[in-house]
Amino acid sequence: MLSDELVDLVKRICRQKAEEQTIELKAAHLGTPKRLYDTLSSFSNQNEGGIIVFGIDEAKNYEIVGVYDVQDLQKKVTEQCNQMEPPVRGLFTIAEMNGIYVCSCEIPSLELSQRPCYYKGAGKVKGSYIRVGDADLPTTEYELYSYEVFRKHTHDDERQVERAGLNSLDQDALQRYLAHQKENRPGFASMPEQDAYEMMNITRGGKPTLAAVMNFGIYPQGFFPQLCITAVSVPGNEIGDVSEDNVRFLDNMRIEGTIPAMIEEALRFCRRNMKVRTVIDSATGKRMDRTEYPMDAVREAVLNALIHRDYSCYTEGTPVQIDFFADRLEIHSPGCLYGRMSIEQLGYARPDLRNPSLAVMSEALTSAENRYSGIPTMRRTMKEYGLPAPKFENRRDEFVVTFYNTKEEQSAVREKTGSQESLLEFCHIPRTRQEIAAFLGIRTVSYAMEKFVRPLLETGQLSMTIPEKPRSSKQKYFAG
Repeated sequence: MLSDELVDLVKRICRQKAEEQTIELKAAHLGTPKRLYDTLSSFSNQNEGGIIVFGIDEAKNYEIVGVYDVQDLQKKVTEQCNQMEPPVRGLFTIAEMNGIYVCSCEIPSLELSQRPCYYKGAGKVKGSYIRVGDADLPTTEYELYSYEVFRKHTHDDERQVERAGLNSLDQDALQRYLAHQKENRPGFASMPEQDAYEMMNITRGGKPTLAAVMNFGIYPQGFFPQLCITAVSVPGNEIGDVSEDNVRFLDNMRIEGTIPAMIEEALRFCRRNMKVRTVIDSATGKRMDRTEYPMDAVREAVLNALIHRDYSCYTEGTPVQIDFFADRLEIHSPGCLYGRMSIEQLGYARPDLRNPSLAVMSEALTSAENRYSGIPTMRRTMKEYGLPAPKFENRRDEFVVTFYNTKEEQSAVREKTGSQESLLEFCHIPRTRQEIAAFLGIRTVSYAMEKFVRPLLETGQLSMTIPEKPRSSKQKYFAG
């Protein structure tokens, strides 16, 4: 960045009084910070990279304190950068403000195939970090594994299922699939069946693959009990809410079977738990029933959750989850986004496939297009229904799709006389999530948190009473 850009950045930081996902502050007026390894690692390991700004002291209410010696600071920070694997190549910028100097070090993002960046003195397991909000957290064993499988092009859907044999698979379904694959492929059609199974990743070394068990297995959950779907319908807006007669779940189901069978059963569950209203086509006068959510969008979300979930040993104990709430539908898929894909690129860029063999099989068995049209279909059909765009969240251990069934939250916010200023006044004393949502007139607590509380947290106008446990059920938020 240029010196003028650094000055503007420092001014903004001092106004908002907060670090960010890509901004880390260090005082450095008394010397070079001794431990930068965690931030160097976490910034290198995220797609956006990051900037370390030296010369602002958080402990002094974000006062510009300057740096002790610009030249020596750069030298010693570079020494710490060289202790990383691979070495970090920071880009320094210096600017003068109020007669003192501030300095920034831009940390470039590391290519995914080269991650994780870690401190050599601690080793890969203990020296790797990931950025979450304004905190540098140690990477989990699963996150390290995710880097490794992408780098080595390892696909867990092709791993052997040791306890399974060909007799564990539905032979009729398998033969229909084999015949379909041989159509118009004379060279492949002439191959011996055993070789054809290996080529199609039905078997690996003569043993059925996970992809084959999940698509053709007589009872896949006999080998993988939690590779299923758990589906619930809740009477309120959060897990734990109960109805007037103290019922926690309006519907509760464990869905098992092959991927094609689970998709069909999951869609039946969704239809059963949706409100249905009759609408009249203004052009034709024809009456038709319309489900609460567009079924095309729901089907694509369930398909994606089953086909693109993580099937590694780290997540095979976690099922796909479908949660119906009064105001929304959530579909949780184990494992974060795979490869180089980001939330912003969903539906626009061609993704890396986590489970290519399973996806090819499912394309033939479920009519899944496997043409990267799922996300655009969700967006398009929700828009046609006049509903908010689907919300996509890439969490550390899961990917979540949320469909909202009404725009009442947005209209309620517009009509609410209280704005951000009134919310800050309301939070003069610590408030719970539920109290904040009620004050804003929003039924959806998560919506209130996402649209109102999070921006104020990011600017430092709101703070948490338990910052070390952001998701604590006892968490409260206060102004200042």
